[in-house]
Amino acid sequence: MAMESPSTLRTAVIIVAAGSGERLGQGIPKAQVILGSEPMLNHALRGVLATEVAEQICVVLPRGDTELRAQLAGFDAGTGVRITAVDGGSTRADSVRNALEVLAGIDVVLVHDAARALAPVEVFHRVLNALESGAKAVIPVIPVVDTIKVAVHSEEPGIAPEQVRSTPAREQLRAVQTPQGFELATLLKAHQASAMFTDAQAAAITDDAMLVESQGIPVYLVRGSELSLKITTPHDLLFAEALLEGPAAPRWVEG
Repeated sequence: MAMESPSTLRTAVIIVAAGSGERLGQGIPKAQVILGSEPMLNHALRGVLATEVAEQICVVLPRGDTELRAQLAGFDAGTGVRITAVDGGSTRADSVRNALEVLAGIDVVLVHDAARALAPVEVFHRVLNALESGAKAVIPVIPVVDTIKVAVHSEEPGIAPEQVRSTPAREQLRAVQTPQGFELATLLKAHQASAMFTDAQAAAITDDAMLVESQGIPVYLVRGSELSLKITTPHDLLFAEALLEGPAAPRWVEG
């Protein structure tokens, strides 16, 4: 599905696929885990190519991996999209930084998790449209439907290990997804600044939007999708399999 109007921004997509997949319990990197009849990475790549927005795709893979690299070879034929691979780092931020170093001639970058392999095309387009409208950083989100509690160590551990400190207003909470979109210069500057972080500060960073937020740059929100679930546990994998077999397939057509 094409965008309503062609983008004037030269766009790259980074697919972060360096996860170990330990919580999936299959003994192989997460991107190699079979979803449907194909590795998870194949679904993520096909979804990105279906957006028709990327001039370049850089896939971050586990260090020393050869199997996933071999799978990439068949994807760039006939697409006109340059697909490259880089090794992941010790943290997610390091992995994204490795990918940023190989981008050239690009205005904006979308950072996407391979574990969100079913993200619909429309989500990519909403993120890119916000960048076209002048945002330097934009992320897709969905409302939080559960009541959330902030937990602290219990004053009475003999009763329970934790207790409630506070209950944030659910109306203000959003669950964050990918792809996260950034002006390339803005994201590069944020990553350069993060080199001065302490180990504790670096460990607290869970996505690129947090790096940009730390620079005082507004991060805008667009609507995500329930299909953009992050496949982390065996339960997530079962649910994703059900989505592929149900009326939500093909995954890049949003209901």
